[in-house]
Amino acid sequence: MSVVRRRRLGRPSSVATVIAIVFCAVWAFPTYWMVKTAFTPRPDALSSTPTFLPLNPTLENFETAIFQAGFFDNLRSSLIVTVGAVVFAVLLGLFAAAALSRFRFGGRRTILVIVLLIQMIPGAATLIPQYLVFNEAGLLGTYAGLILAYVSMTLPFSIWMMRSFFLALPAELEEAAQLDGASTWQVLTRILFPLVLPGVIATSVFTFINAWNDYLIAYTFMKDQSMYTLPVWLASFTSPLTGTDVSGQMAASVLFSLPVVVFFVLLQRKLVTGMSAGAVKG
Repeated sequence: MSVVRRRRLGRPSSVATVIAIVFCAVWAFPTYWMVKTAFTPRPDALSSTPTFLPLNPTLENFETAIFQAGFFDNLRSSLIVTVGAVVFAVLLGLFAAAALSRFRFGGRRTILVIVLLIQMIPGAATLIPQYLVFNEAGLLGTYAGLILAYVSMTLPFSIWMMRSFFLALPAELEEAAQLDGASTWQVLTRILFPLVLPGVIATSVFTFINAWNDYLIAYTFMKDQSMYTLPVWLASFTSPLTGTDVSGQMAASVLFSLPVVVFFVLLQRKLVTGMSAGAVKG
C-alpha cells in the first residue's frame, strides 16, 4: 500500500500540470513582452492594437539604448558597486558565519538574534536613518558609501546562509586537522572554507542580484548623474517633452538584464545545490 501511495504521490495530476503551465506562462509573459517590444519600432509599440509578434523587427532600439547619454558611465558604476558589494558581503559573511558556528563565546546567541531581526526589517524603513548617518560620515555620492549600503542590506542573509553550511560540517574535521598541527587559520582556509563553497556561490548570486537591480538606494545616495547605476539610467528614457521611448527603454532593459541572466545561468547548478543544502542543514 505504501508503495502504491508513493507512486500516486509521485505522479502529478493533469490539473496540477495545467495549473503549472498557466502559472509559468503568466510569470514569463512580461519578460516575453519586454523582449518583443525591444525589437519593435516605436510607432508600432505605441499602436493601440497590440501585436504578439514584432511585425517589423529592428535593432535600432538597441543602438538607441547603447548610445543613450550616460550608458557607459552608469554601466561602469553598476559594475564597480556590484562587484564591490559581492566581494565584501561574501568575505564578511564568511568570517562572521565561521565565528558564529565554530567558536563559542559570550553573546553569540544574542548576535544571531540581532542579525535575524535586522534581516526582518524592510529596507525602506532604514533608508532615511542610513542616509543621515552616511551624510555625517561624508559617504554620500561615493562608490564606497553605495557599496557599504548594499553590504549592510545583504550581510544578514549572507551570514545565515553560510552559517548553515558551517553547522553541517562535522567537528571531527577540525579535530583531525589540529592533531596534525594545523593552526586555526589553516583549518579555516584549507578545510572549512572550501567545503562551504556552495554557500558562498549562493550568497554571491543573491548579493549580485540585489545590488545590480537596486534603484532606490542608488538614486537616493548618489548625487552625480555620471555615478548613477543602470536602474537609475533606465529612467532617462522618459522625458516631459517627448514622453517615454517605450521601445528604447525595453531594449535598455534587455541589455540591463543580460548580466544577471548570464551570471545565473553560469552558476545555476551550484546555486540550486547551495540553496537546497542551506535550507535543510540548519
